[in-house]
Amino acid sequence: MTMPYVDISDGRSFTQGFPHEFFTWLREHDPLYWHEPTDVTPDGEGFWVVSRHADVDTIIMDPKTYSSDKAGGRTAGGTTIKDEISAGNAMNQTDDPLHRRLRATVNEGFTVKAIGELEEELRSRTRKLLGEISSGDHVDFAMRIAREIPTQAICIVLGVPEEDRLMLADWIDRGIETQSDAVIAVEYSRKIRRYGQGLIERKRAQPVDDIFSTIVHARFETDGSTLSNNELRSFFGLLFPAGAETTTRAISGGMLALMENPNAWQRLKSDPSLMKTAVEEILRWTTPSCYKRRTATRDVKHSGKTIREGDKVTFWEMSANRDDRVFNDPFSFDVARSPNKHLALGAGIHFCLGSALARLELKVVFEELLKCGLNFTLDGDLVWTPNNRLVGLMSLPVKAKAA
Repeated sequence: MTMPYVDISDGRSFTQGFPHEFFTWLREHDPLYWHEPTDVTPDGEGFWVVSRHADVDTIIMDPKTYSSDKAGGRTAGGTTIKDEISAGNAMNQTDDPLHRRLRATVNEGFTVKAIGELEEELRSRTRKLLGEISSGDHVDFAMRIAREIPTQAICIVLGVPEEDRLMLADWIDRGIETQSDAVIAVEYSRKIRRYGQGLIERKRAQPVDDIFSTIVHARFETDGSTLSNNELRSFFGLLFPAGAETTTRAISGGMLALMENPNAWQRLKSDPSLMKTAVEEILRWTTPSCYKRRTATRDVKHSGKTIREGDKVTFWEMSANRDDRVFNDPFSFDVARSPNKHLALGAGIHFCLGSALARLELKVVFEELLKCGLNFTLDGDLVWTPNNRLVGLMSLPVKAKAA
């Protein structure tokens, strides 16, 4: 069988969704694949592509060999195919011990209690949104429902005033839609960081009862110092897009999966206790942050090939989450799937900081959808993001009908 080649360094290759056929071929025939550079490949360099679940897990769990920071003689690094100068500063682009120091401080805000207190607020907002939809209405679910709740959630966490939330969400959407070799176009990433700096200054001067104020004023156990402005800006620039966009795409993708699998929708309606496993299946199925990148810190043998020190190594969680070596019938959407060892939220030291928040948002939205008295059917063409890192639906047109 000939390889169904896709240039996965090009965001335009994802405008019809994730290229599953290509990765299915890789898992079977070339699990450690060398992607040659093309005219659009960031930095003009090739990179390794890891597609099987076991291999992805191995790389995630070996941060000494596969670095998130600058490594292997590079002056920049990070977690995208493109070398990022922010490597070594942003929390997701550092290795231990700095990563442990930053994360321990940030974790002071992300307590189970703090996240749990958001539930009623998010549930109330979801009910209000759904209450505005009537039988017969035509709605873009991706914009009207899926974007709204994660945006509100992360803004509540960060203490962003209500009047600024739509503006920030628009910046994220435009940054992702713009063809770019970064996750978010530089122009919009800078806007978000500048906004974050202003917010940091307000939280320092007048802390309030929100998670971001707690983080701004948290002190390191070792020396009693607080996070620097640069560290806080990097945190804001990481958390706002990640918190808003990934869950937005998961909600849209989960809704599409339920519309395409009406038996799953009815099964959830008849047995709401399945919501916990359904949330995990939605995460596996959608995997919005579909790959990460590391840099090899030494020469290492893997799958019969040699990864050289300084090589870029990408691992694709979306591909891992369709690996039939781990998941029975992986292209079947099963709301009762158990066990479900998906990697949608990562693993190891970089396990998703907002995992509890993401799970809460999915649980609330889909519980309220099941209770709102409406069913939904696809009512137009899907529009996918032209982005190879944050994959998902920009538009999901649906029609509402009384259940």
